[in-house]
Amino acid sequence: MKPIFVQLRCKPGKTYEVADAIYKTELVSELYSTSGEWDLLLKVYIEDDAEIGRFVNEKIACIPNIERSLTTITFTAF
Repeated sequence: MKPIFVQLRCKPGKTYEVADAIYKTELVSELYSTSGEWDLLLKVYIEDDAEIGRFVNEKIACIPNIERSLTTITFTAF
């Protein structure tokens, strides 16, 4: 499994529902914006051979209460 970081904008009051809907994830941080929305930074574990863009589109982008995906970042731990 490899970690990716995904930043999402959620509807108010729906942050934990969104985080719980993603398989093998850790909530890294929540940030409340002045517009009344919540941004989440999630650490999501995916299979080593998984294509990141496809995973995000098929497994994350379709989750209810997500306003939009802001960023997907990957890294290699050292």
